Amino acid sequence: MGEGGLQIISKKQKLNSRSSTEAELIGVDDAATQILWTKLFVEAQGYPVEENTLYQDNKSSILLEKNGRDSAGKRSRALNIRYFFMTDQVKKGNV
Repeated sequence: MGEGGLQIISKKQKLNSRSSTEAELIGVDDAATQILWTKLFVEAQGYPVEENTLYQDNKSSILLEKNGRDSAGKRSRALNIRYFFMTDQVKKGNV
């Protein structure tokens, strides 16, 4: 495993979105299952996962993932609750 990433993905999104923040949340939600499965698989093989990192470049979506609805403004209040799954995973320390 060394220094590189275990899983690197680039693919087209399945949904249309109204903003770049919503698009980033959709992308994170799509990747979350693969990220968590890979973490559990590696740990089951006997290798501890000390840091599980997901890189993003949208500050608004990063804040929404860390703080949940608490950092949602007027324009982001209509986001679907399923996109806040990653907030729970950040609080649990999985990502």
